[in-house]
This record gives sequence, C-alpha cells and structure tokens, in this order.
Amino acid sequence: MKKKRTAAALLLCIALAASSLAGCSGGTAGENQGQNAEQGSSYGADSGEAAGAKTFVFGDTTFNAENEESDINPHNACGGWACIRYGVGETLVRLSDTMEIEPWLAESWENVDELTWTITLRDDVNFSTGRHMDGEAVKECLEALMENHARAAGDLNIAEITADGQTLTIRTSKPVPALMNYLAEPYGCIIDMEAGVTEDGIVCGTGPYEAVSLVTDTSLELVKNEDYWDGEPKLDQITVRTISDGDTLTMALQSGEIDAAYGMPYASYPLFENDSYTISGCATSRVFFATMNFDSEITSDPAVRKAIAMGIDKESFVETLLGGNGYAAEGAYPDSYAYGGDAVETETYDPEGAMEVLEEAGWTDTDGDGVREKDGQKLTLRWLTYPSRQELPLLAEAAQATLGDIGFDVQINSTADHNSIRADRSAWDIYVSAFVTAPLGDPEYFFNYCCLDGSVQNVGNYQSDRLQELAEELSGTFDTDRRAGLAVEMQQTILDDNAYVFCSFLRMSIISRAGVTGLVSHPCDYYEITADLDIDG
Repeated sequence: MKKKRTAAALLLCIALAASSLAGCSGGTAGENQGQNAEQGSSYGADSGEAAGAKTFVFGDTTFNAENEESDINPHNACGGWACIRYGVGETLVRLSDTMEIEPWLAESWENVDELTWTITLRDDVNFSTGRHMDGEAVKECLEALMENHARAAGDLNIAEITADGQTLTIRTSKPVPALMNYLAEPYGCIIDMEAGVTEDGIVCGTGPYEAVSLVTDTSLELVKNEDYWDGEPKLDQITVRTISDGDTLTMALQSGEIDAAYGMPYASYPLFENDSYTISGCATSRVFFATMNFDSEITSDPAVRKAIAMGIDKESFVETLLGGNGYAAEGAYPDSYAYGGDAVETETYDPEGAMEVLEEAGWTDTDGDGVREKDGQKLTLRWLTYPSRQELPLLAEAAQATLGDIGFDVQINSTADHNSIRADRSAWDIYVSAFVTAPLGDPEYFFNYCCLDGSVQNVGNYQSDRLQELAEELSGTFDTDRRAGLAVEMQQTILDDNAYVFCSFLRMSIISRAGVTGLVSHPCDYYEITADLDIDG
C-alpha cells in the first residue's frame, strides 16, 4: 500500500523546479530561498508551510558516475553510498563511532549455527511509500540484491531467506562469519521493491528523506519523509549538488551558494578555519593506494614494483600536499586496527635503494637522458588516476618527481573516464585511487573487493595462491583474534609482492557554514544526512 504524499510535500516537489531555475541565476543559497519564498504561485496560495520551508544545499565532489554513483539505487554499482549518505536508505545494522555493529532497522540477531542467522526487525518502520517494513519486504529487497549486485552475492552467499512477520531467517551456502557486517554495507540499504526503481535511479527507502528528482552528475532533490520512524526530520527540502571541481566547491561554500561541503580540497581548509564555519572531521580507513598492472610489461617486473614502492615519498605528500590531514600508510589498514600499522613490514622511501634495485634488474640509463631502459624498452610508467578526489592528481605529480629522480618516465592520465580506461589493461601500468579498506569494522572487505581471483575490483589482475588460501580460511573463521592474524598475513603477502602501494590514510571532513548542526563525519564514511541535520534561519 502506498501513502499519499502530504500536500506540503507535494508543493515542495513542485517548488523544486522554481528553485532549480533560481539556482541557475548564480545567486546564493539564501538569495535563492528568498526568491522561492516570493514565488507564492509555485507553492500554492494556501501553503504557508511550504512557503516557509527549511531548505539546505549540500555540495559533494564524489556524487557522480566517475565514482560509480550515477544514482541512489543500492543494487547498482556504488549507488548505495549515495542512498545511505543522503538519508534515503538505511541498513539492518550500522557501524558505531568505534566501528562496532549495532542495531538499526534490525532489533537483534542470532547466529544459530554456522549457516543460519535469525534477524528480528523493528516493528515501527515504514518505507517512505507508507508500506510497512516487515520480513517479507526485507526478503524481497535482499533477493533482488542477490540477483543484481554480483559483489553482494559473493560477499553474503545467501542460499535461502524465509520471512515470518518481523522475523527474517537467512541461510547461507557456506559459513559467513561477517554476514552482519556485510549487511551494514551501503548495498544493504533496505528499499521498497514494490515501488521499484525509477528510470533515473530513484528508490524508496526507510530514511528521513525521500528522493523526488535525480540528474546524474548534477543534483539530487530530497524532501522530508513525513512518516519517518526515528524522530521528525528538521529540514523540509535538501538539494545535493554534484560539484566535482575543488575550486568551484570552495567558492560555492564561501559565497553561500551551498550550506555545507564534502570533498573539499585540503588546500582550501585554512579558508574555513574561523567562526563562520564548522569543520567536522575524523580519521578513516580511506586510503590513497596504487594498484600494479600485472599484465603490463613494466609493472609485471618485480624489480620495477619494488622500486616504485621505495620511490614514493609518502611522508612528504601527507605533510606538504595533504596539510597533515592524514598520515602515511604502511599496509591496508590504519594503526587503530589490531591488524594495521606496525603489524606489517613494508618498503620505506629509499631512492638510493630503489636505484640499486633497478640497476641489478638491468634497468640502466645508457643514453644519458635520465630515463632508464632495458632491452631497448624505456622505463615509462603510465599512471592512471582521477580528479574528483582532489589530491589524487597531486599525489601523481609528487610521484612523477620522485620516481623521475630514480629513472622513471611517469606519464600521468588524470581523467574522469578512468573506469573505462582501467578496464583495458593495455592502456595503463599503475592505477591510483581512493578506497575505504575497512568500512565494516572487519578486514575481509578489502581483500574480497580488490585482491582475489574473483574480486570485482582486481583491476590489475593480481594472483597469489597463498593469498587465496588465506582468504578461504578467513571467510570461514568466526574467531576475531584469528581473523586479525589472517588479515596481517594477507597484507604481508600482497606487500611482499608489491602488488599494491598504500600511500596515505585520510582524515575525512565535512565543512558547513555556521548555524548548521547535526552534520557529522563518521569513521566508516557512510553516514551524512540524518534526521538531526538542521540549519538556523
């Protein structure tokens, strides 16, 4: 059963067209709100509530097809990140500030045996359509997820789901110790499958806001979910604007065109370190890291990979180009994790040692042009990255300089089209991206996503029999201490092969103008817009 949207919400939806037109005039957010308020005909003569609506504009550099977020459908690529970040979808469990799973749409859960999980759902939750969220609705959603999202299907290994009222029973095809952690992943947002997915990728969730308009790479329009189960949302209307250029995002917040921003260039932070703005930041497991292409004649050479790992000055990058908003990485996980930091051994910045490695492997500069060669082949490194993570191009330029000093010719391709280019392994040698390695508070996520034979993001075609063996053991191990130990062994395996170079973990921040409350950064980098978000005036 679908509810009828309230008159105020309907009028707000109509007003979106007027606000979009006002935004094209280049006025500030406050000016646009004033223009909208004056356009009484857009809201309707009897809608004083809509005319006085509380609105909010959020700028984000990452909500775009470049980051596989073309819409908010959690069953489509990385659309779940947008779904959960912007308050449309919620998962059965969520991550606490200490990265422990805790109830959300689920009240409780029990691991009955190695293959069986029983989940008790809250009984006071409706979708934004008005449909009650019961076991059958969740079953429909998870079954659709299995059919449409290959990575989710591989993570969850669900063989059967049964529903009885507010009780959901999941039976897996093999032991999945991290099942509940995986159900906190954004692809696990529970959406109303009866309502379906619109052509532009809009879904109906259980969150504090419902989407009414979406234009890929441009904007998402949200209105208050009048039937939200966890307190009344404080805003009536939210616009999420895609602003992929860092300078443009900076100017938009300075001018008042937007009220808050995610993905602000670290170089712009000093502009907002005053009483007119609030910066909410926290350490995360988001890391800038390099993936080696094992199909490349250059990076398939172990000596070249080792020299690259020794030739990137991580400390200088963090201090100079990140402005200290992070720290140099050693392995795949931050120091705060039991299986991170000092638990592994990795290459350190050693340009002299890197040159010796290359010399011993036969890479020498015989013609004196500063670029080494071997058997007539130049040591050219095609570096693929993308610009929407503002500091990735800066990392490329820093590495171009330091690797150039030891005899590499680093050719940078920083492009929004990186996804299609990386699919052609003849077109690049090293791919450098940003990735949250442990957003679920468990080590299995990164390896399953990036490093194994069947991983959807094993873009460099890395293969290790030892890693496969350890991954198989990890996937069936329930003991947390043993899982941590396996994670260390697995990291050491990929580090010994120099299959990946982990450069720097990031401190992720949201910057908002004074008067904005309830917009807080989170260690997993998932949760942003909530019912607590509010703005003065």
